[in-house]
Order: sequence, then C-alpha cells, then structure tokens
Amino acid sequence: MSWFKANAAEVLRNVAEDRIPYIITQNGEARAVVLDVASYEAAQETLALLKLVAMGREDVKAGRVVPAREAVEALRQRIRDE
Repeated sequence: MSWFKANAAEVLRNVAEDRIPYIITQNGEARAVVLDVASYEAAQETLALLKLVAMGREDVKAGRVVPAREAVEALRQRIRDE
C-alpha cells in the first residue's frame, strides 16, 4: 500500500496505457484492484449480459416462454397498432 501511495501517478499511467490491472495488497493480502476505465466498463457490460442470460434461463425453467413465431407476430401486431 505504501508503495502504491508513493507511485500512484506512475501506476495510473501504466494502467491507462497498458490496460494491465494492478492488485493492491496490504500486509500481503489483496485489498483492491486498479483497472483502466475501458476494461472496467467492458467487465460491467459482460456481467450485465451474463445476468440477462441467467434471467432467460430462469424464465425457461419456469415455463415463461413463448414460441418464436408467436413472439414475432405479437411484435408485428404492436408495430401495426402504433
């Protein structure tokens, strides 16, 4: 942690340029990760997509599904009604 404090500007520059995360430790234990913004946003987007997939799987297990043809026809009808 003390090394990070003394070298924060360099670490941030390296993270931004190289897109390599830094794991910050305190007393030998991982405490934080410094990550460039683009990598963080990509990870968040991936997590959001994985959550949607999990929700979809739960819908299938619970029987909350509609055949594709019915879904497409319902969408077409909504468009016509607008």
